[in-house]
Parts: sequence; structure tokens; C-alpha cells
Amino acid sequence: MGAWINDHKPKKLSEVQGQDSALAELKKYVEHYRPGSKALLLYGPSGNGKTCAVHALANELGREIVEVNASDVRNKESIHALLGSAIKQHSLFFKGKIILVDEIDGVSGQEDRGGVSAIAELIQESGFPIVMTANDPFDKKFAPIRKKAELLEFHALNYLSIYNVLKSIAKKEKIEYDDEALKCLARSVGGDLRAAINDLQTLSNEKRLTKEDLASLSEREQRESIMQALLKVFKTTDPNIAKYAYKDIAEDLDELFMWVDENLPKEYLKPEDLSKAMSNLALADVYKGRIRRWQYYRFYVYCYDLLSVGIALSKDEKYKHFVNYTPTTRILKMWQANMKNMKKKAIAEKIASGTHTSTKRAMRDTIPYLQVLFKRGFRESKAIAEEYDLSKEEVEWLRK
Repeated sequence: MGAWINDHKPKKLSEVQGQDSALAELKKYVEHYRPGSKALLLYGPSGNGKTCAVHALANELGREIVEVNASDVRNKESIHALLGSAIKQHSLFFKGKIILVDEIDGVSGQEDRGGVSAIAELIQESGFPIVMTANDPFDKKFAPIRKKAELLEFHALNYLSIYNVLKSIAKKEKIEYDDEALKCLARSVGGDLRAAINDLQTLSNEKRLTKEDLASLSEREQRESIMQALLKVFKTTDPNIAKYAYKDIAEDLDELFMWVDENLPKEYLKPEDLSKAMSNLALADVYKGRIRRWQYYRFYVYCYDLLSVGIALSKDEKYKHFVNYTPTTRILKMWQANMKNMKKKAIAEKIASGTHTSTKRAMRDTIPYLQVLFKRGFRESKAIAEEYDLSKEEVEWLRK
């Protein structure tokens, strides 16, 4: 039996889940590519379909795909050896080609290795579309590549998209499954479809999947543990039950704060109950800060008391409605905020290079001015975009 991530790889774009707008842009880029055009850089969290989308498109269009993993060929010499001939030679079967440079995060940007500059040089020499993938393309070392590429974001997959894929695979593999177990598995991987498929294959050796099977994976075990802990705290007014709710969970105190903060408003529907509970959460956060500042870590016990007994006793009676407790979205929002800021910084680097000023000054003084020009559609904005080689995505950012 082979790996399911390979056996069930999408054969066409319509089989790739959750990335409709990005897939349309990817197809448009490949179909309308002209020699000497910019490359296309797909970016976003791992396991969200970047690489398999390129393979699916190549299969759909009948193109040969030449794939290079940048993590394996990190220096200038190896990149030239593998990519140099591929971008100039025609396919053996006289078909079109797509050059896929996967995981450029692993390539070296140092002068002595020159991997980044080598890729940037080859882009303008290519007779075929070059598609690259990265988790975070806004590192300073990738500036030469960003100047030669259009950026296209693949968003983190929501759990329903992952669930749909798992459900399809389970049917093809004739796996008997508990629908709720499949949804729990889809939620637990944090948007990483590749991890979800690997977990499904690992857990379903006996051609079935139940909620009990999820406990065999340590991460799922932790997730179930925090779910049960929250259930004990939110669904009781007995301090003796709440006090020991967090005793065996694997999450650290910071993660626990985020779990409680995310799910508390879903559970406590009365404003006065929610107000009391949030006050206890805030007080626990104040204690945590003081404890860390003075390094009196033995007093963490008071934080746990506030997060357990304090939260539980903030209500007069337990709520009877069902709540699906979910992990915090704050980490994803922080990542998205960082991506937005890095886009701004990437534009500033181009402006700074062309105007001989610092990146900091370009961010502070020039970009706000450019945003007004681009938002109002002044004719000068097109000339500015061409002058500083701004990508389509960067122009869209300035307009928004």
C-alpha cells in the first residue's frame, strides 16, 4: 500500500479544495505565460495545496512538469545544474512545460552559496512558466526573487475543506468511519491537509475510524484532553470539579489562556456571567505577568485557580446548550497580520532602492502617499508601478 497523499493526489484543479480564486489565477498565469515574464510565487501555510495544485494543473493541461525541491539544491551551482537546462530545453515529448521550484524557504541567501540570486537570474531566462512555493516569502533574503515574481496567496484551509477530502478518501478506501471522528480529525490538524491524510491512513489500518482511534495520536490526545478540561470548567458550578480540570493536560499556561479566551464567549451567554468570567481571566493574566517578571513560578497555581474555579463560579447555573470548543484563531490572525506587514515592507524595499532612502523612511513617508494615489486611480500610479517593478499583488495592496 502506497502513501495516500500520493495515491489520492488531485488529477485536476476542480479536485483541489478551498482555493478557488488562487487556482483561477494560477491557471491564467500558466496559460498566458510569455518567455521572459515574471515567475509566480505561491505562498501560505504548509499542507494547503500549493504543490499539488501545480501538479493537477500540469496534468489537466497536458504539460510536462519539472520539479526541483529548493531545500535539496541550496547553492548556486546545483540550482544552475538542475534548472539551467530545464528552462531552455524543450520537452522530450514536445509538450509544454511547467518548472516547479518547491519550498524555496530552504534555499540559501548567503553570498557564498548564492541560491536565491541564482533562481532570480534564471527566471528572466526561462522559456517556460516558473512556479515557486514558500511558506513565508517575505524574508529579506528573498527580495531578489520577489522583484522577479508575482505573489499569489494560498489561504489556510478550513476544517470543512479538509473534511470533504478525508470523506472522499475514506469512501475510496472503503473505510467505515464515524462522521464526528472524521470532523474531529479535520479540525485537529490546524489547516494542514497533508497531515490529515497521513493521520487518516495511520489510524484506519483496520478499515474503520472511530473517535476512540484518535486517542492513539499524542496530539489528538492532547486536544481531547483540553476539550474535556474545558467541559469540566464551563459545565459545572462545583469548585471541587473545576479545581483539578487542568491537572493532566499537556498545554502550557499560554495555550490554556488562548483556549479559554476563544471559547468563553461561546459558552457564557448572559452578559453578567461573561463579565465576571472575563474579569477572572484578566486577573489571571495580570498575575501571570507579575509572576514572570519576578520569576516566582510557584505562584502559577493562582493563575490555574482563576482559570478553573474562578471561571466556573462566574455563573449561577450551568448552560445546557452544546458548544463545539475550538482552538484559538489568534495564531492564524497573527500570521496574517505579519504577512500584511511584510507585504508593506517588501514594497518599501523596492521604493527605498529606487529613491536611495531607507526602508524605514519609505514605509513611514512614501507608502501612505502612494496609497492615496493608487486608491484614487491617478494615472501616475501606473507609471510608478512600472518604475519600481511592483507586482500585481503589491499594486492591489496599495489600492486597498
